[in-house]
Amino acid sequence: MRILIDIGHPAHVHLFKNAIWNLRHKGYEVKITARNKEITLYLLNVYGFEYELVGEVVKELMSKGLGIIKGDYKLYKVAKEFRPDIFVSMTSPYAAHVSWVLRKPHITFNDTEVQTLINWMTYPFTEVICTPSCYKGKVNPKKHVKYEGYHELAYLHPNYYKPDPSILEYLGLSESDVIIQLRFSSKDSSHDIGVTGFDLKNREKLMSYFKTLERYGDVFYTSETKLGKEFDKYLLKIPVNRIHDLLAYTTLYIGEGATMASEAGVLGVPWIFVSNQTRGYLEDQEKNYGLGYIISDPEQAIEKAVELLESDNLKNEWQKKKAKLLNEKIDVTKFMTEFIENYLESFYGGKWTFLHSDFPPSKII
Repeated sequence: MRILIDIGHPAHVHLFKNAIWNLRHKGYEVKITARNKEITLYLLNVYGFEYELVGEVVKELMSKGLGIIKGDYKLYKVAKEFRPDIFVSMTSPYAAHVSWVLRKPHITFNDTEVQTLINWMTYPFTEVICTPSCYKGKVNPKKHVKYEGYHELAYLHPNYYKPDPSILEYLGLSESDVIIQLRFSSKDSSHDIGVTGFDLKNREKLMSYFKTLERYGDVFYTSETKLGKEFDKYLLKIPVNRIHDLLAYTTLYIGEGATMASEAGVLGVPWIFVSNQTRGYLEDQEKNYGLGYIISDPEQAIEKAVELLESDNLKNEWQKKKAKLLNEKIDVTKFMTEFIENYLESFYGGKWTFLHSDFPPSKII
């Protein structure tokens, strides 16, 4: 079987990397196409993946329509030569459109309800949409497959990931240190319209947050938008592929990055997501596992952060919550690998027939 996996964001590299290795180990031919967004190409190179570049990411709204057409054409040329049996993506409209033109199935894995425009451009041309069971978006039930898990469990599940403590030595830290990570988003995606969070223009207020948190431990930040030079002492300077290693030893994550909040949760790290726009997977972690907090007001978020940092036995308590989560969720990479591998024989009428008894029915919907 020939599989084309289209990647348009750094998070997609993490999501698919283990499944790609699994599928190739089983003898399937996997072609990776990619767009040059942020550190996507860097990560592909770090993990040793060969890929074909099929475009840049366009930010200007007026240019996005033309960009879709150009992207479709570039991907079509690659697919026409590769001749895939199946297209796979994380909600790529390009893969959806080209698969439809070539009359090949497109499997998409999605967990982001708020990207309504992308979903609208992708779902009608897609054969099957796989989502976490906590996904709240509207999907044609004939196309919808739900599973008990999160995208982050495809690469941070203990079956595939073990944190490397050498990152602490790299930063001059130890496992006993209190580490606080903040993340700020650019809020320039199509699904960020109307989104609120930290006011990055109010540098005085922002610095007061840093100073408050600094009383409890070492504070680091990452950001999609440059802050002033006065924040340079807090800027996290590590290889970007090591971010999960540090996150695993972090005491508290607070920020506007939903994916990073979920990553913190599955690693057993308390998180505070600062936004007026939520995600189903974060609500699941908050309500069913108590792993984090969704707070729209930055002042309240910092107050909650202080409350957590002043609490006793925080790390041990969150490790217990993590253990509960892992016991109730599936190995998402295993699910993805077998779903793709057995798709042609096992998918009919929008329902996945599981061929392996090690997927308990209670964990697959």
